[in-house]
Amino acid sequence: MRNARAPIALLSDFGTRDHYVGVMKGVIARIAASAQVIDLTHEVPPQSVGAGALALRESWRFFPRRTIFLAVVDPGVGSARRAVAIETEAGARLVGPDNGVLWLAAEQAKIKRAVELTAPRYRLEPVSDTFHGRDIFAPAAAYLWRGVAIRALGPAATDLCRLNLATPERRGEKLCGAVIYVDHFGNLISNITRDQFARFLTRFPGHRVSIKIGSRARVKMVRAYAEGGAGSGLALFGSFELLEIAVRDGSAARRFRARVGTAVEVNVVR
Repeated sequence: MRNARAPIALLSDFGTRDHYVGVMKGVIARIAASAQVIDLTHEVPPQSVGAGALALRESWRFFPRRTIFLAVVDPGVGSARRAVAIETEAGARLVGPDNGVLWLAAEQAKIKRAVELTAPRYRLEPVSDTFHGRDIFAPAAAYLWRGVAIRALGPAATDLCRLNLATPERRGEKLCGAVIYVDHFGNLISNITRDQFARFLTRFPGHRVSIKIGSRARVKMVRAYAEGGAGSGLALFGSFELLEIAVRDGSAARRFRARVGTAVEVNVVR
């Protein structure tokens, strides 16, 4: 099998308490018994398409070329939203609902072609109205792994659903962004990139900046978590290459009562 060295990576908001993840793996095993299956995460916050999309974007490039990413964060299951598979110029294949959860990774990896998953031969029948992960997405991923051409899974899909993240804005001597992801540790990842931060600083040479989370709390800028004292609030660029707010040995989400959408500001100190 030509794809034997490329795994299938699973991402979902199913958690591990119920049987849903195990059943998807069972479907894959029936169709592609030799496939290596990697659990990327099943702890995406329920129905959080944005969080799933960010996790997928931050993960795909660290896997072997031709890896198949099966992502199921699907609050619109059973609706008119399409089921799709995407092949990218970078080699990654993406399978899941066309609701934006695949978009950030697909855009970064550069879309080569996309199809709608409609071919009855490559799904389970009857298709449940509530569990497309089992009946549509898992079979499609398994057949792709076996070498079935993506075109065989259904007709071409155009105008894929996009997920557009909010862009930080410069307002005078402030760079204004927002929290877009909260990880397991309670770290607050913003939409301010390292490049945007650096460009902002060049406008105010010789000045320091302070980082504000929410309406009041301010934290100091550091290079790594270890640079702060226990319980101290910190701002740094983590593995996302985005400005994040953390609390050493604690949860910034709890400390600052913050969540996705909470304001993050970089302020010039005069």
